[in-house]
Amino acid sequence: MNRIALVTGGNRGIGRGVTEALLSAGYRVAILATRPEPTEVITDLRRLGEVSYIRGSVADTTEHARYLDQVLDRWGRLDVLVNNAGVAPLDRRDLLEADPESFDRVLGINLRGPYFLTQAAARAMVAGRPTGWTLEDGPIGTIVNVSSISAEVVSTDRGDYCLSKAGVAMATRLWAARLAPEGILVYEVRPGIIATDMTAGVTAKYDAYFAAGAVPMSRWGRPDDVGGAVAQLCAGAMPYSTGDVIHVDGGQHIPVL
Repeated sequence: MNRIALVTGGNRGIGRGVTEALLSAGYRVAILATRPEPTEVITDLRRLGEVSYIRGSVADTTEHARYLDQVLDRWGRLDVLVNNAGVAPLDRRDLLEADPESFDRVLGINLRGPYFLTQAAARAMVAGRPTGWTLEDGPIGTIVNVSSISAEVVSTDRGDYCLSKAGVAMATRLWAARLAPEGILVYEVRPGIIATDMTAGVTAKYDAYFAAGAVPMSRWGRPDDVGGAVAQLCAGAMPYSTGDVIHVDGGQHIPVL
């Protein structure tokens, strides 16, 4: 039986890598994204499997029920939620020059929205549990939060982004503890420097970073690197693990003297 996944921001960048990996693993995937449906992208994805596109913003908590209803109406259940959608600040600003508007935008999309979408998705998963289910029967669902190495590594010209990702790290632990008795596993995937639209404007900076040997695996990460990690976590091979952080950063998180 095909499993059902909802991937926020699953039409581009890291999100597309996640969608492709899940489709290749046999999932049916609903994509939640803010843009009008990208016809060519969806056509390409449908060569891999069954895809549904939902237009909306994870930041709009009043619409979360609609997003989930569309998934449940089409496929009858939800097995996986991947909180991937996220934004960087529109302008990188030193902490002394940062403004509340950027802070609210970044935290709303990167942290507040996923926090409450997780709540709604978990309720749907619990409601769909088989009658008589117990923990001995194994997990009923998986939630994966895609954060960033910025959860721990400081960038003083984008403090709002760092705070949002640090918040995602704590949210992962909170939800992992709360949802473990319900049979839902929660993980954090923490990418490093990945080649996407978000990093396109700082290519020269990171090229030099790799050239200087600052990352043990001196190459750019790819969306499929992250997608593969997410797919592995959702495969159910670690039913007695939850709250874990999986680094997809070429070893960047390793302290080196």
